[in-house]
Amino acid sequence: MKLAEALLIRSDMQKKLAQLKARIKNNVKVQEGDTPSEDPNELLLQASQIITELNSLIEQIHRTNAIAKTDKGQSMLTLLVDRDTLEMRHKLLLEAIEAAHGEVDRYSPREIRWNVMVSISGLQKQADDIAMKLRQINLVIQSNNWQIELVD
Repeated sequence: MKLAEALLIRSDMQKKLAQLKARIKNNVKVQEGDTPSEDPNELLLQASQIITELNSLIEQIHRTNAIAKTDKGQSMLTLLVDRDTLEMRHKLLLEAIEAAHGEVDRYSPREIRWNVMVSISGLQKQADDIAMKLRQINLVIQSNNWQIELVD
């Protein structure tokens, strides 16, 4: 199985687990005299089984990323860490831009005036540059995910 297939299966399993959690929540408590539409104990067993399978799959994915190299010899783990770092930087810049844009209502000239202490255009340029790098790194990661075999 290719790494990309394992990632798709992981995503599907996570969605199924989330659905089971919602179904459990809807059935663990009912009004006196009513019966639940589904057996919450059976749902809990199903969820537990998915968690066990998911744990095994995630372990395989992590082991694969730890040893896999891209077609250009880059470590997949390093690429993933680089992507996470870029995402954190991008989010930081977007939050700073959003905070700077926040308008404060002033009803009279006597109220406090607020000054923006950063260059919004400069931050936006940095955010755009990081977004471009993120797109490039994601392309490399995704294309290699379809070439790399999942380890046992």
